[in-house]
Amino acid sequence: MVDFKNILVIQTAFIGDAILASSLLEKLHASFPKATVSILVRLGNEGIYQEHPFLKEVVVWNKKEAKFSNLVKLISRIRKNKYDCVVNCHRFASSGLLTALSGARHTSGYKENPFSFLFNYTVRHTIGDGRHETERYNQLIEEFTDKTVFKPKLYPSTPDQKLVENLTKGSYICMAPASVWYTKQLPIAKWVELCDKQSNDLVIYLLGAQGDEDLCSSIKKQSSHPGIEILTGKLTLLQSAQLMSGSKMNFVNDSAPLHLASSMNSPVTAFFCSTVPEFGFGPLSDRSQVVEVKGLPCRPCGLHGYKNCPKGHFKCGHMIELPN
Repeated sequence: MVDFKNILVIQTAFIGDAILASSLLEKLHASFPKATVSILVRLGNEGIYQEHPFLKEVVVWNKKEAKFSNLVKLISRIRKNKYDCVVNCHRFASSGLLTALSGARHTSGYKENPFSFLFNYTVRHTIGDGRHETERYNQLIEEFTDKTVFKPKLYPSTPDQKLVENLTKGSYICMAPASVWYTKQLPIAKWVELCDKQSNDLVIYLLGAQGDEDLCSSIKKQSSHPGIEILTGKLTLLQSAQLMSGSKMNFVNDSAPLHLASSMNSPVTAFFCSTVPEFGFGPLSDRSQVVEVKGLPCRPCGLHGYKNCPKGHFKCGHMIELPN
């Protein structure tokens, strides 16, 4: 039986991927309770792991400024930390180089990584193979653990919980209407319709980043619902997760808030427009549903979203039937 003492998980992709990587932290802690575990994320994603109970350290890589020199510094830092196991959830060259040069006696990652030939253990990362992304992550450690897949889980701090207390005293729902990609985002008119369908005694919290304020303001302006509150830019990701945990329902796109809901096992309704849950990024909450338009020959039009509908009609968004 292998026994690792100092483990590093690498996931330097976007925030949703970093949230899902928490499933590995849960599994590694359960498998090696005496080991120290750290995670490497890109700058901007470190907040979700603030005060995480299973982590020794959150290592941050600034990819936007002096990327190469920061990479060299990271390699030196990782080697000094003397990890005996490095698990790489990222499929691209930069993280592969970090893994290969880590000095760890065991390195695992995906065969699609350009430096995978230098890893000790590799598996294929296949989109659309019926596996959830957390299952694909678990394949990286099955060799020395087992096939049990843990759910992602985040840990809002006590201050996070106290900060949102005043928002959770009555009945409410949360909506996260924005997405980086237009074709992943339910149309504004649909969000307005969804707000108008809600009971007037419910508060509707619109969540998002500071840059989503105009979108949320437009939804509030067009809706007739009297209880809409815009919280864009006012909560951290962990505070948003805490708020979502007490919501009667969380309405989200195929984007990071979907995975926030999964990490708290919060009820969630996920709208999939141009993408499909079969890619492996669907909801994991016990109470969840996916809403999508099936049967469109142009759907899915790609693994990620687009700034505009390639066909010009965006039927996968406009034809969605909203739940009651």
